[in-house]
Amino acid sequence: MALTEELLARAARLVEDAGPSPGAIYLTDEDYAEIVHKVLADGPPGDLWIFGYGSLLWKPAFDFVESRSATVRGWHRSFCIRVARFRGTRDHPGLMMALNRGGQCDGMAFRVPAEQAEATLHALFRRELVVRPPSTPPRWLSARSEEGPMRVLGFVVDQGSAFYSGGLAPEQVADTLAAAAGHWGSCAEYLHNTVSHLEALGIHDGNLWRLQELVAARLSEKAE
Repeated sequence: MALTEELLARAARLVEDAGPSPGAIYLTDEDYAEIVHKVLADGPPGDLWIFGYGSLLWKPAFDFVESRSATVRGWHRSFCIRVARFRGTRDHPGLMMALNRGGQCDGMAFRVPAEQAEATLHALFRRELVVRPPSTPPRWLSARSEEGPMRVLGFVVDQGSAFYSGGLAPEQVADTLAAAAGHWGSCAEYLHNTVSHLEALGIHDGNLWRLQELVAARLSEKAE
């Protein structure tokens, strides 16, 4: 991988959390409860399957009893959400991944027992969903695995969101990922963790592989 630990160190910097963005409407406990209720009501009976395509692969933030490779068709990984907090700042916003329309996405499905589903979603949504309306709302998706078809819960981008930044050229995405960092770390680190875990799982995402090369080139230029 071109994006080495040495290059990641060049992207890292200490950033203080600036707190909530002015004007943003943040989700309340009642909002989270409503979203969890709707997701469970709309989903299939039995255990909960959550689809991991990015940070959930290396930081799932919930307990699961089984995992399996799965492919979701009609959606692909995309750095298409602008963030001014967490892995970016208001002066230098970053980009985070979501599932965007088109193509397909290979990832992992994680099984959570039905009796733990509600508590799991409450914790997970508080990490993944911040503002109202959510820019990456949870959605039930059709997936395929070696065991057959399945319904999985994934986070997809709302293209109508004010934070949507789709349609950027890979070079533009790389410019942002090489420069942005927040109190959670750098965007380059987020990319590296995702690509390395995908490769370890035997999943090669050509778009992300090319992106890490572009980011690595930009970070190399920083030291020259």
